[in-house]
Amino acid sequence: MFLPAKGAPTVVEQSTIETLMDKAWPALEREAAGEWVLRASDGVTQRANSVWPKRTSNGVPAGVPASSDRAGIEAAVRSAAQWYRKRRLPVIFQVFEDSRSAALNSVLDGQRFTRQSETRIMVRGTDGLPVGASGMRVELAENPSDEWLRLWWAVDGRGGEAELSVAHKILTACPELYALVRDDDGVPAAVGRLALVDGWGGIYSMATTTGHRRRGYGTQVLAALLNAGAERELEGFWLLVTESNHGAQSLYSQAGFTDFGSYVYRQAPLKRALSGC
Repeated sequence: MFLPAKGAPTVVEQSTIETLMDKAWPALEREAAGEWVLRASDGVTQRANSVWPKRTSNGVPAGVPASSDRAGIEAAVRSAAQWYRKRRLPVIFQVFEDSRSAALNSVLDGQRFTRQSETRIMVRGTDGLPVGASGMRVELAENPSDEWLRLWWAVDGRGGEAELSVAHKILTACPELYALVRDDDGVPAAVGRLALVDGWGGIYSMATTTGHRRRGYGTQVLAALLNAGAERELEGFWLLVTESNHGAQSLYSQAGFTDFGSYVYRQAPLKRALSGC
């Protein structure tokens, strides 16, 4: 169904992809600490509640001490920890996996930060688009319907109505398209989101209900979002997929996406109060 892309889109810098990702899933509260960005959204999703060690155009972490200044990096980490403590949130760093993160990782290792949710970044250009839709009708909208939200939250959500309300604010904070496909009985089967940022398209919130998996619904949603992006003459697409989700990785590879990089969340160890026993 999908035609493979002829390689990645026009050469793009790591710093550009990081910026696109930040804009596509923006935190409700953010504060610059040098050039690091501290992000908080009432604990809803790691992405919107983590430190982004933003990089300059040459890839060097900016606004923090030189990589050789371990004491300076430790001081910057302590300052970030105070910011999150005031919000009663754990300290989490979104650390991109490359040699430039070595100094920060060394500090976090020394403080016993855990490694969580290892995630691949994948990209593709617009070659080979549009692609076929195999007869299924995918509904596209500029805002998420209640059916869209409920399906996505049932598959990927963590929490109740209050957390869903926060997630809705994050989702709708940038221009986007929402795709939903139904089964033959009209029951919502799968959803997805295309974030439209700076001439690029980010594929997010791909979710299929348990009873509808392995029946092509996710493929249809992805095709519809890619076609919609091609109609808008986007420069390229990116998406994020956890390292453990091999099924999704296969789907995206067949759709022409290639590996671009990866990141991991580093979380400070939780400090438990002493027991009364």
